[in-house]
Amino acid sequence: MSDAVEAGLPATRRRLLDALADGPVSGPALADEVGVSRAAIWNHVEALRDAGLAVDSTDDGYVVGDVSGYSGEAIAYGLDGPFAVDYHDSVGSTNDRAREVAAAGARDVVVVADEQTASRGRLDREWVSPPGGVWLSVVCRPEVPPAHAPAYTLAMAVAVTRACREAGVDARIKWPNDVLVGDGGERGGRKLCGILTEMEGEADRVSWLVIGVGLNANVDPADLPPDADATSLLAERGDPVDRHVLVQRIVKEFDALRGDLRGAVDAWEEYADTVGRRVRVDTPGGVVEGEAVGVEFPGALLVDTGDDTVRVTAGDCEHLRPAAE
Repeated sequence: MSDAVEAGLPATRRRLLDALADGPVSGPALADEVGVSRAAIWNHVEALRDAGLAVDSTDDGYVVGDVSGYSGEAIAYGLDGPFAVDYHDSVGSTNDRAREVAAAGARDVVVVADEQTASRGRLDREWVSPPGGVWLSVVCRPEVPPAHAPAYTLAMAVAVTRACREAGVDARIKWPNDVLVGDGGERGGRKLCGILTEMEGEADRVSWLVIGVGLNANVDPADLPPDADATSLLAERGDPVDRHVLVQRIVKEFDALRGDLRGAVDAWEEYADTVGRRVRVDTPGGVVEGEAVGVEFPGALLVDTGDDTVRVTAGDCEHLRPAAE
């Protein structure tokens, strides 16, 4: 793991979190397992408490009670997956930070920030990222050809959608990278989340992928752009979500889906709001208009124009109206 990542969440502290996940552990046992002194254990426990973890001292040893707050330690504690956590209270862009981490040679890192000050979406569109959202980017190094990279965007969209549904919000996916709620509007619904995937590689292999997520979680509707037809989990639910649990669910789902990319594309179609609608897609080769009839691995949208079925691999998609109308 790179020094850049360890600056976000020290490896020693991650080992301590893993040890505490097994239940009450005595100070001497923790010191032996983590490989530090008793005094260092005490200092690390205090740091965990400062980060929002309720680490209690009992007769049987240290035990983690309720986890509160939003921090790298809170996200890492109980995280079901191989990812290291690189947390920041504020960062320009988690994707920018993730590219730095990737360039340093790291893999399987999730960069998380409470706030982004210079974030962006597809086509360099501005993305408002105030405190309260889930702003994260995953760094991975899949052994796949670059042509398969779009499937990771779809896999992340499915992961976000499932996590939002577990939180009680009926999320759907708009091709290729938006998660929506409700119906109507130019997008076909109110935008809840956008996903931005960036890649470095050669002709036959991917060097690294960065999959960025901008999810309006506990963002007050008043802080969302008034003309963006956007929404948040807070606005839809009426109460806030536990963001560190939400991040854990997204990362766990993505980790499972990236192991079965074709299954991830099938799952995407299950949650798709685009399939079955009339769409207009502005592609590099011109406008394609018709009924979206499916999606094909690794993520191409199939559009029935009436004359032919066109395979669209990239473009800006607009929902028009249900095809039945």
